[in-house]
Amino acid sequence: VHAQQGIALVLVLWVMTLLAVIAGSFVYTARSNTLVSGNLVAQARARLLADAGIERGIYEVLKPAADAERWQARSLPYAFSLDAAQIQVTLRDEAARIDLNTADEALLKGLLLSLGQEADAAAKLLDAIIDWRDADEMVRPQGAERDQYEAAGYDYIPANAPFQSVEELRLVMGMSPELLRKMLPALTVYSLQAGINSRQAPREVLMAVPNVLAEDVDAYLVLRDEMHAQGQMPTPFPQAAAYEASGITQVYNLRSVVSLPDGARFANEAVVKLTNKPNRPFAVMRWQEVNISPDDFRQTPENRDATQP
Repeated sequence: VHAQQGIALVLVLWVMTLLAVIAGSFVYTARSNTLVSGNLVAQARARLLADAGIERGIYEVLKPAADAERWQARSLPYAFSLDAAQIQVTLRDEAARIDLNTADEALLKGLLLSLGQEADAAAKLLDAIIDWRDADEMVRPQGAERDQYEAAGYDYIPANAPFQSVEELRLVMGMSPELLRKMLPALTVYSLQAGINSRQAPREVLMAVPNVLAEDVDAYLVLRDEMHAQGQMPTPFPQAAAYEASGITQVYNLRSVVSLPDGARFANEAVVKLTNKPNRPFAVMRWQEVNISPDDFRQTPENRDATQP
């Protein structure tokens, strides 16, 4: 009898231990699911607020040119609060980037060199890029057309047409994922300009100007931000005089970065073209999530407060 009672006690203890383990596992799983759900909700909220930032930017740029409160394309962000979140929207002329289809070849080569490519490798890759986008099948001195791609074992050939997106550059012979990652922030396919708008161009674009010095670029960026902060129109970057874009593109790049009180962050970027059509005043060319960059939420001479419309 005592032996049976002992066995029963041991079984009870094992059952209680098993139930405790199951209960603990359930609590841990429930807590984990709650945390995951909370993170998903925070990210969804941040995404929607980033979208709201871009919508706000479109609203502002569509205001009449005579409106003193109309946002201007510039290098500094406009900042405002919405639903306890901090939102910064940077509005730039899309010509602040180098157009992959129409840019002066010297700018494209300069970009490759500024990113660490040796002169021979830069010249070879530039020729391959031009061969991809031009309409003929004539091979440039160091380029690549159908025969070269087939000989190298590629299962595709050059498009012999303009790039449809900057990401298409990954298909060009000789392009590496790492180099492409570095090039993307400096490129566009929407400005249709041979030159750049140096008044708003990011550092990586100004560094692509042939024979430019890094210290000259950095000094100009400081001066440009100060002038933008004071509401003044900066002068163009002197060394880029031969590569300045001509005319007004009416194509804008809007970057919206959101910071929530809990630390969640999210960034969206859109390219919008103004059409001047009453029934459709703008067209969205691109709208996508982007990575947070070191320049986001940087300290600037001025972080203009833009109240909600």
